[in-house]
Amino acid sequence: MNSKAQQALILFLIFCLFGLSSTTSLEAADKKRDATSKDWKPLKDAEFKVYKSTEQGDLHLNIFKPEDWQPGDSRPAIVFFFGGGWTGGNPSQFEPHCKHLASKGMVACSAEYRIKSKHKTTPFECVADGKSAVRWIRQHAAELGVDPNRIVAGGGSAGGHVAACTGTVIGFEEPDEKKQISSVPNAMALFNPVVDTTETGWKGGPKQLGERCKEISPLHFIRKNLPPTIIFHGTADTTVLFENVERFTEQMQQQGNRCELVAYKDQGHGFFNLTKNKKNYDSTIEKLDQFLTSLGYLGPKK
Repeated sequence: MNSKAQQALILFLIFCLFGLSSTTSLEAADKKRDATSKDWKPLKDAEFKVYKSTEQGDLHLNIFKPEDWQPGDSRPAIVFFFGGGWTGGNPSQFEPHCKHLASKGMVACSAEYRIKSKHKTTPFECVADGKSAVRWIRQHAAELGVDPNRIVAGGGSAGGHVAACTGTVIGFEEPDEKKQISSVPNAMALFNPVVDTTETGWKGGPKQLGERCKEISPLHFIRKNLPPTIIFHGTADTTVLFENVERFTEQMQQQGNRCELVAYKDQGHGFFNLTKNKKNYDSTIEKLDQFLTSLGYLGPKK
């Protein structure tokens, strides 16, 4: 190989290594375990209810109820948002989590929300949809047999970002919804979430969101009296660096908020998914149960 060909090859390799955006890497990290985002079907054994109508189509909740659920119950609830870089993904990601928590007595939901590949939207719409989902559950608490003061928002990766935004970010409330009904959850359960979308955190944020990147950056909205939070994150995550959630946790605690960071040594992005690693899934589920029990969300029926 002559010197010019060698130089061309080196330049090509450099482009491959550094030229791809963080947005692509975040989407790719979740892609392997996601069903096609164009094929959202009701999850088995779940009620399928519209929680929001948009210009791009209706959005649904897959709702799993405990076997002994009865009208008039006042159970804790949780809503999960799937990962996929705000571009792809499928509500089926958190089906195992929902079924587990329903077996423990919670009303557990896996939400659809608008994504780029399916709806041609941006992360800003994702955040608005997350807030709408929490508000809808609270507004329909009596119908769902849910305690409106025990609602958890959870999610992974970009879905973890959506969940974190519901508890922190101010704004992005839909104008036609009842603002007197809060869109803020009572607790958050976040799995390798994006918590800083600015230049100091996930590098894809400024590239994808531009000058508005701080508007949906949970870390930049930390203040007193935020919902108690648990975060599961791998120390070897190269998609969303562990340092990001360390800063988030530290600042939450400095403001007097309860925030627990559960580190998984040498684990990468998406480590918690059942389809990827059952041992990690079981471990995170056990610790999630302990967190929810400490809040009074699991245990004897209320």
